[in-house]
Amino acid sequence: MFLQKVRSLLGVVVKDLPRYLPALIRTRRAGYLALCNRGERLLAAPNGVGFRCDWAWGSDLHAPKIVPLLGSVLMRRAHADHPVVSAALPAASQTLIPEVSFVIGHRGVTRMPHLLATLGSIAAQVGVSIECIVVEQDTESRLADQLPDWVRLIHTPSPAAEMPYCRSWAFNIGAKHARGELLILHDNDLLVPVDYAAASMAKVRSGYEVVNLKRFLFYLSQVHSEALFSGRMDLLSRPPEAITQNLEGGGSVAITRDGYARIGGMDERFVGWGGEDNEFWERAQSLAVWPYASMPLWHLWHAAQPGKQDTANQTLQLARELSAVDPKARIARLSSLPNGLFAGPLGWIKPSREILT
Repeated sequence: MFLQKVRSLLGVVVKDLPRYLPALIRTRRAGYLALCNRGERLLAAPNGVGFRCDWAWGSDLHAPKIVPLLGSVLMRRAHADHPVVSAALPAASQTLIPEVSFVIGHRGVTRMPHLLATLGSIAAQVGVSIECIVVEQDTESRLADQLPDWVRLIHTPSPAAEMPYCRSWAFNIGAKHARGELLILHDNDLLVPVDYAAASMAKVRSGYEVVNLKRFLFYLSQVHSEALFSGRMDLLSRPPEAITQNLEGGGSVAITRDGYARIGGMDERFVGWGGEDNEFWERAQSLAVWPYASMPLWHLWHAAQPGKQDTANQTLQLARELSAVDPKARIARLSSLPNGLFAGPLGWIKPSREILT
């Protein structure tokens, strides 16, 4: 074990530091965006701003795990360009029809601090009018008196107490009630920089329907996250535990409301953890996609989802099976079915003949 650590450290010093240091030290250009692991290949955006991974689903940066100082410096550089700020209210007047609708699904009280911190970063968005819809999926509402007044809460009681959380159902409900031209399907544990919504909308204004701007996702530790919630530590106080690059389908994805409808929304057969974001991302490729990422987001620590490490996870198996089906056929099927029903997700309830026709 000790020798392995020494070899890993020497590898970073010899092979990675000569790449990292110039990229992190330069101040005029965001050269750090081009950092990746040895043996990986990034494709640069046509306009020179942002990169996409030339492999599926992204990866974690290796060097910052071995030398945490590299992760700290990278995080500070990214934050300097795209800062995270917390606000009590959005700057734009709430009487305006929003351009961007953040949609967040939520259940329970365990991630209440995560949700409130996420909402604070969303409220601080600049350059675009926003709204935020939180879809609470629970047998009874626990958020009614907990959210800021500017946030719209939609409570969807679970059709059965034993039903696992269904992220797809939450997003379909939120999309139906959203007023913005652009939907940002967002998790309740991700802090966004102040220019995230405006940058996403700028891509839509230039003709794109799906936008993925997540270049680096900084994963905070449990100690760091809990101290951040209590105000004892700021966002940059400790190095990240991990840095994921170009996470594609999950976490936070922007898609036009029209495009969302045209590909059939989310597949509500995914009841439980995992797979629905990958399946959705595959269908989204039928639209005009901007995949070149250039922005940082911050992930707040929480315990692993139940079933995440289960090799027999049924939703992940469903995603693998659907991946072998032509996305056009999947879109046609979903487009023929209702979704976002308050009765529950179609993967759990059995709709009546009247509903289906």
